[in-house]
Formats: sequence, C-alpha cells, structure tokens
Amino acid sequence: MAEITQRDGAWRFDGEAIRIVPGRDRGVPAVRQALGELTVPLVALAGVAYEPGRKSGRLRLRLREGADPLLQATGGKLPDAADPYQLSVEPDRRDLAEYLVDEVRQSLTLEQVPTGPCDRYVLPGPSVPISASAGDATASFDGERVRLDWNWKTEESKKSGGPRTILLPDLEMVEWVPAAGLENGYLRFITAKATATAAPKYDPHAVVLYGFKKDPLMALVAAAVMARMPHPGTPVKALPAQASAPEPAPVDAPPAGGDEGEVDHDVLLRRLRELGDLHQSGILTEEEFTTAKQAVLRRFSEA
Repeated sequence: MAEITQRDGAWRFDGEAIRIVPGRDRGVPAVRQALGELTVPLVALAGVAYEPGRKSGRLRLRLREGADPLLQATGGKLPDAADPYQLSVEPDRRDLAEYLVDEVRQSLTLEQVPTGPCDRYVLPGPSVPISASAGDATASFDGERVRLDWNWKTEESKKSGGPRTILLPDLEMVEWVPAAGLENGYLRFITAKATATAAPKYDPHAVVLYGFKKDPLMALVAAAVMARMPHPGTPVKALPAQASAPEPAPVDAPPAGGDEGEVDHDVLLRRLRELGDLHQSGILTEEEFTTAKQAVLRRFSEA
C-alpha cells in the first residue's frame, strides 16, 4: 500500500488500482470536486512520474490512449490545476511521492500492462444525469439525450429556436475546445444529419465558452456523452445493427487466433486484460485469477 495526502487531494495505490480523492481546499478547481473520487485500474495506466519543482513537486499519471472518456473529450487540454491525474506535492512529501511511483511502476512491470491504445473505455466517465452552466448555455445529459438551454448571453438568432434536444443515437462526435487568449472555446455536438457547421456563436448545437472558471465543467458533460458513444478504437464492422455480444471464452480456454504451436503475444496480452477485468468485477476469485494468469504467463515464456 502506498498513499500520499496533500491539500488538493489524496492518492492511494493498493497494487491493483489508484484511488484519487479530490481535496476539500477552497482552491481545488470545481471540475475536480464535481468529478469526485476516481478509481484508476492498473490496466488503464501507461506510466507515472514524479516531477520535482522549486517550491513543490508534482505527481502525474499517464493513461493509455482511449482509456478515459474525459481525456478523450478534452484531448489533454484541461488546465493543469483541473487535471484529476495530477497532484501537487509539498517538498516534505517527496519521499512518499517517489515511493508511490516505484510501487506503481513495479506493478505495471509485473502485470505486463501494455502501454498501447485501448479498444474500450476502462474508466466509466462521469455519472449521469449531469448538468453544467457556463458560457451561453446550460448543458444537461441524462444518458439518452443532450439538452441545451440558452441564457441571456446567447446570440438571439440561436436563442430564437428555443432549447435544443439531441438524442444520443443521432450524435457522431463531441468537441470540447477551451478558450485560449482572445479566442472563445466551445462545446459542440455534431449530429449525423448536420451538413454544415456554423460558428459556435450561431450554432444551435454548440455552447460558447468565454474562459471563465466554470468552463471546464462542460468537459464533464462532454465526457459523460462520449462514454456512452462507440469507442473511437472500435472497428466499424464490430458495430452492426442488432448485433449481440459474443459469449466470453472460458477462463481456462487457450487464447484464440492460431493453433497450439502459434502463440500471438497480442492475444495473450488481451487475455491478461480480460482476466484482470473479471477479477476486479468479482467474477473470478483470487485463486482462480492467479491460476489463470499463471497459465497465460507460461504461454508467454514458451513463445
């Protein structure tokens, strides 16, 4: 167990996941407080680092591409203070931070967690219903539809059409861009029926963001929507209408993709991830998980 507590939050690593608890200090950004506690499983991590500084250091998690809908929605553009995967560390806590880094890195090595992109979201994203007010609108999402309610700052031509409702199946893309310098940001919902895109100020499917403190809250709405859309790493052919999910392979079944004499490392890595998910969800006991994992690792050594 490795744990560190600071004014803006606390991290705890138990060997399988990092639990992130936002601080209650008044200086902690609203987006981190609204996001709440996060549990980041080991399989979602690509790396971890402690970065020393003059006055304070910083712990930073690097997640695998496509593991988290929040990072997918924001494209790494969240301000550092609002990023839940960073933690400011006081100088007298440096040893604890470095110990946590060592523990996480050792577990990543032992569990042979790949660093490549994920083909599904490992983190669930913000819970729904969710709502945020910033810029020229209030954006809400209940898990099935997005609703945009305009305010006094909305351009009249956009407001005249009344509140906008967008069904989840009609969405093709969600864009969140923060304000930068003199340029406003925006949250835009692009539908399959859209043939042209107006400037966010006039687009009834977009919220204009002016660079105020509450703007990052719109990123949580974007992430909640993206978490319920097809993952960007999912092949199109895997999403036919009315398709049913394939039956999971038995725990003791050999990995698919080749005969007994041909072992595909990518297949074995996927099998390790599947076993980890089954164990974390409680489907496999500790003993079953250990036995199955050892069997897969033996096939690695044989290959």
